[in-house]
Amino acid sequence: MTTAIQPDLFRTLLRRHAAGVVVITAPGERPAGFTATSFTSVSLSPPLISFCLNRAASSWPTVSTARHVGVHLLAAGQEDLARTFATSGIDRFGQPTRWREGPFGVPVLAGAQALLICRVANHVEAGDHTIVLAELVDGEHDEDGIAPLLYHMGRYLGAA
Repeated sequence: MTTAIQPDLFRTLLRRHAAGVVVITAPGERPAGFTATSFTSVSLSPPLISFCLNRAASSWPTVSTARHVGVHLLAAGQEDLARTFATSGIDRFGQPTRWREGPFGVPVLAGAQALLICRVANHVEAGDHTIVLAELVDGEHDEDGIAPLLYHMGRYLGAA
């Protein structure tokens, strides 16, 4: 029988994986949003994506009942936005965050290099997290050639 490694070692090992940074938003009585590096494409037909969220996170109650979410792919230079949506106990949608209500009531953040509007298709419990599977129903993007914001070894890369 194999024993699972300790959480600190797991985090240390995964810090070596560079990941794109996204902000997920969900509509609700109070909109919710959080920074994630767990975003990935799943399928082209149908167009599915996934992301993970800890069920103890402050955004989980809203995300768990949302029928649609927005996935904002952040560009180099958007470290402040990533930090805002990674910070607990603040109004993430207050100033200086610029946003508007988009399709299906999804909060749309200004300035992301790409936006994916997705219909939540399924939830899969996985340890202390839930994997959210969602189908792309709309999207928009800036011009090509914009560098992404990455997260590696505990810091943002590509930030201005």
